[in-house]
Amino acid sequence: MRKLTSLLILLVSFYFFNSCNCQKSESKKTVTTKTVYDSIKAKQYGADSYGMKKYVMAFLKKGPNKNLDSIQSAALQKAHLENIFKMADSGKLILAGPFMDNDSIRGIYIFDVSTIEEARALTETDPAIKAGSLLMELREWYGSAALMEVNTIHKTLEKKSIIE
Repeated sequence: MRKLTSLLILLVSFYFFNSCNCQKSESKKTVTTKTVYDSIKAKQYGADSYGMKKYVMAFLKKGPNKNLDSIQSAALQKAHLENIFKMADSGKLILAGPFMDNDSIRGIYIFDVSTIEEARALTETDPAIKAGSLLMELREWYGSAALMEVNTIHKTLEKKSIIE
């Protein structure tokens, strides 16, 4: 879970840092830096002219099956995390992470897929969905194409895996 939380925090920080005007104030001077457009990366990441693209976001919600003992719950959580890594390794899952409270919405997935139906097929592979411990709400979402790089960046920051 800590890895997924770190990945979510990294994403939010990365997005806000890169979406600012990057202005620095020194006394009364303002220095503005402009990033150079990279057409190769834009095409590789599927970016439109605004540097954005469509994703499908899944909200993971508490499901009706809450009758698992601690051993069953731990095994299901391990299988859930293994499935997350499998989807990420396939390139379809761009981001995943839990929310820090204990509300009814437990976490999110962001998929790099064209349709909600394709995202639904992926979420149906999740053991926690199959067991009824989680439910999914799927919505199309428009966000920075830079998210396509998050998993690659994250691997350079990770000391250990949460599923070891």
